[in-house]
Amino acid sequence: MPDHRSVRARLRRRIVSVPALVLAACTITLTAPLWAPVVVVIDLARGRRRLPVARLLSFGVCWTWLETAGVARAFGLWITGRARDERANYDLMRWWADALMRALELTIGIEPRVEGVDALDGGDAVVISRHASLADSLLSAWAIRGRGDVWPRYVLKRELLYDPCLDIVGLRVPNHFLDRASGDDAELDALRELAAGVGPGVVAVIFAEGTRANDTKRTRALARIAERDAERAERLGPLRRLLPPRPAGSRALVEGAPAADLVLAWHTGFDGLDSFGGMLRLLARPLPPVRFVMRRVPRAEVPAGDGFDRWLDEQWLRMDAEVDAALRSS
Repeated sequence: MPDHRSVRARLRRRIVSVPALVLAACTITLTAPLWAPVVVVIDLARGRRRLPVARLLSFGVCWTWLETAGVARAFGLWITGRARDERANYDLMRWWADALMRALELTIGIEPRVEGVDALDGGDAVVISRHASLADSLLSAWAIRGRGDVWPRYVLKRELLYDPCLDIVGLRVPNHFLDRASGDDAELDALRELAAGVGPGVVAVIFAEGTRANDTKRTRALARIAERDAERAERLGPLRRLLPPRPAGSRALVEGAPAADLVLAWHTGFDGLDSFGGMLRLLARPLPPVRFVMRRVPRAEVPAGDGFDRWLDEQWLRMDAEVDAALRSS
């Protein structure tokens, strides 16, 4: 398997992604006088008074320039010999997440709030979060790094390396970019190694469902589970909002950090932002509150070995009920 961290692999990605990013930023900005009135007219002609296409493209302008600024700041760290300075790179991560969240607030009208941020006090925890949208890594970084003020070690899908900021900064600090198509035990060993660095002020973060949740994926996932474990499929049948968790990765992190507590995290408000069409549908109506909610579980309450998988299922059912109640009341 090619090493995505090798100099050759990094150069091969960045020689395409960075110029493409700068070109996109310049193009979308310079052509704004042309496309902006057109998309406003299209939105209004279709009765979309909240102008979802115009809002989304406005955020696109902000995103391309903030990404470009992030790459420039990362280059500045490299040129001054601080590319391996973890604190400097984690500070850059916080700046990037805060800036993008402010851009979302200005263009889309999203105003997120964090509940239970004290669950991150002192770090030394494995954070297991739901996965609902394209913005989950941004929202969690904003909450965990920006509001919790801890250093997160992420488990992310390898495809995200085509985002230049995640590629450059994400490989300078301890993260693991997972090959989701691989069933290799080496991936789980890498997660245990990642979690071994969890301690005071440091957490590991994983999205346990492995992909963004929607009704179709939930039905498919439960059907696949039923083929192997009918009892588990029946147990997880009541899920309404979340996908069944994939326990292997979460268990590997927990095994790699044997003294760490667990933090269970869910969020609402970004549901449906898993595709371009979903974004337009969501932005066409008044936005629901964006909440990021965390709860800490002492390690003594978390079973080891095979008992962990069933415990995680039970926590996921509880989380699903909380998400469902929050969405119904919003």
